[in-house]
Amino acid sequence: MKIVKEFLNGAKVIEPTVFKDERGYFSETFNEKKLKEYLGEVQFVQDNQSLSQKDVLRGLHFQKKPHAQGKLVRVIAGSVLDVIVDIRFDSPTYGQHESTVLSDKNFLMLWVPPGFAHGFKTLEDDTVFFYKVDNYYNKQSEICVKWNDGDLAIDWECESPLVSEKDNEGVQFSDLNRLF
Repeated sequence: MKIVKEFLNGAKVIEPTVFKDERGYFSETFNEKKLKEYLGEVQFVQDNQSLSQKDVLRGLHFQKKPHAQGKLVRVIAGSVLDVIVDIRFDSPTYGQHESTVLSDKNFLMLWVPPGFAHGFKTLEDDTVFFYKVDNYYNKQSEICVKWNDGDLAIDWECESPLVSEKDNEGVQFSDLNRLF
């Protein structure tokens, strides 16, 4: 397991070691000791998984303090365009976003620290998205930033993604008012 990319003042792309042979592959996707070395003192408390068809867009979600979540995300089947936005007002990368393709073929994982809005768009049918979080879900703390916010200008590489009503009604980025 190794870090292959760091960006936006805290996010990290992690590549697990994958052993392949004629039978298939073996990969260690969670190693507490290694992840503490890379991420610091993170304790994961909940796992989440979703199944989506092609061009489903979920996000941009986060939870405000004191229920903010760090997320370690990966794709078990299929692929996604994963997007994070730095919403930490005092961060030098505040308001910037970055995208990464995660897939069942590249095995990459993304560490999304607290203080980032997170979303993804599926690139193929039957995509299974998996994430570990370091704080429990709290409905009252959840906020959704509008996925197509003009100030963020995120290129989702899709004209008409399938988006939930909740995600379509997200807040504008400019209205976040220093939550982090």
